[in-house]
Amino acid sequence: MEAKLCPDGSYVGRTGPKCEFAACPETRTINLYYYNSDLDKDESGNIACGRNGLAPVEREIPITQTPIQNTIKLLLLGELTEEERARGIDTEYPLEGLSLKGALLKDGILTLEFDDAKNKTVGGSCRVGILWFQIEATAKQFPEVRQVRFLPEEIFQP
Repeated sequence: MEAKLCPDGSYVGRTGPKCEFAACPETRTINLYYYNSDLDKDESGNIACGRNGLAPVEREIPITQTPIQNTIKLLLLGELTEEERARGIDTEYPLEGLSLKGALLKDGILTLEFDDAKNKTVGGSCRVGILWFQIEATAKQFPEVRQVRFLPEEIFQP
């Protein structure tokens, strides 16, 4: 069977009486990883400040040439539904003055460059770690991303 490769990596075949290729999907499903403290407790019931608290929420995004960058920008908006909040999912995003300036993927290493005009990415190690983990997990859902680095290096530091 003959197939056509779509921009999202999927394939479509020929259909219909004219045997034309089916349309490629216009959107794709991605996960944004936010935080649920109920999932992140140690043996004593204290918040562990780790990756166990990450909770995915599904979103549909348009198919573009920059899906990773678009997904991170969507994460930074911090838009959760009432139902997601009722499940205990929360986030500190959006952070005033924080924006993604650029993204570069090379040899499996994704470098994300941010502008934090109001220094909102600093704070305690628990808070900063959770902010970092949300971005890292969201980026690593893409199979081509093996490692995530942030610029400037001072961003997301306690």
